[in-house]
Amino acid sequence: MILREMLVDDLEQVMKIETELFSPPWTKEGFFTYLTRKDAMFLVVEEKGEILAYCGLLMVLDEGDITNVAVRPDRQREGIGHFLMDSLIRLAEQQGITTIHLEVRVGNRTAIRLYERMGFTRDGIRKKYYTDPVEDALLMTRQAQKVPQN
Repeated sequence: MILREMLVDDLEQVMKIETELFSPPWTKEGFFTYLTRKDAMFLVVEEKGEILAYCGLLMVLDEGDITNVAVRPDRQREGIGHFLMDSLIRLAEQQGITTIHLEVRVGNRTAIRLYERMGFTRDGIRKKYYTDPVEDALLMTRQAQKVPQN
């Protein structure tokens, strides 16, 4: 498996995963817009030319907002999501990000467990945040690990 930045050429495969997993899905144009921004980091996990997973982070000062995390349905539960999130967090911290926020459907227990294992804590609920179907969003935050100063 290779971790790398998402490229415009990846969007066909990314959109296939996006439309399979999310309702409503992001548009190809939406992804394209973020790929051109300097304050955005979008990563993919690739194996033999196939995109297995992707995620995105928007950065403002020392904070980041995770826009999406997706693992191809036939490759879930293999540790790819953990690898992707761990990589995203480390790369964000290298760029000075100390706080990362995300929201996730309250019913997505698998993702919530992953985020909690990655050090995210529950902050609150956004009522009826998601549509199709309508569902609350769980807000979560992760603070960078403090390195003791000698």
